[in-house]
Amino acid sequence: MNTVAFIGLGNMGGPMAVNLVKAGYTVKAFDLSQAALNHVVEQGAMQAPSACAAAAAADVVITMLPAGKHVRSLYLGDEQNKGIIDVVADGTLLIDCSTIDAESARFVAEQAKAKGLEFIDAPVSGGTAGAAAGTLTFICGGSDAAFEQAQGVLNVMGANIFHAGGPGAGQVAKICNNMLLSVLMVGTSESIQMGIDHGLDPKVLSEIMKVSSGGNWTLDKYNPCPDVMENVPSSNGYQGGFMVDLMVKDLGLSQEAALLSNSSTPMGALARSLYVNHARQGNGKRDFSSIFEQFNKKG
Repeated sequence: MNTVAFIGLGNMGGPMAVNLVKAGYTVKAFDLSQAALNHVVEQGAMQAPSACAAAAAADVVITMLPAGKHVRSLYLGDEQNKGIIDVVADGTLLIDCSTIDAESARFVAEQAKAKGLEFIDAPVSGGTAGAAAGTLTFICGGSDAAFEQAQGVLNVMGANIFHAGGPGAGQVAKICNNMLLSVLMVGTSESIQMGIDHGLDPKVLSEIMKVSSGGNWTLDKYNPCPDVMENVPSSNGYQGGFMVDLMVKDLGLSQEAALLSNSSTPMGALARSLYVNHARQGNGKRDFSSIFEQFNKKG
């Protein structure tokens, strides 16, 4: 399994593809953005004329796309175009690393299975820094056999590889994680700002909370208050990292999933409302930790 088709070379997919090239894989790359494609080709990947052309010559297909409709269209095709499952060779492993709705992942997996193909939904966590460093977390849904088969390529791009369950399970686990992350970021932001409003040093307060019962990942790795922690977006004008628009997307998926399962997610619903409002104020392209600014503005 030495030839990988990589389709979708954006901020996450591009570095992931480059890491596969560095590890010695033959990478046949495609993206609708010529600039994104050129960057990966400059690092040693081979340019394919189309997504299906890349997939037809591959042992493994990896995709990183914006939404479920794009994944369905690419893998299944339409009246005018063949899909990936129509052109790949027998035994080709299909891995989708997009964050999409679980129903789309399950449907594509069913259609792939009907053609004798293994499909894994493997959304990632770790952001652009993790993609570049090869330290992503992959959260996989699919058969045991497919998960075992995917270990080689996934370990090149990630440090933590989890098998959450059958088809769609990776997507469900991912949106559960990101829903919790959004809640933690909002709670951490309002808590730090309340301390500042009472005259506390945010650095000292953060250190206190880190080792107390309020400790969480945002305090340890991603403090939202500017100049408290180095090398995080809050200390760089909230540039880089994980965009607000992407958090809004993931929170929308979480609420769709909650409706399907009749789950009670009041904190997730509130976090989505706060992030949607934040995005509507022109913050969609900034890092999601910029939600801190919703609490530090004075009337």
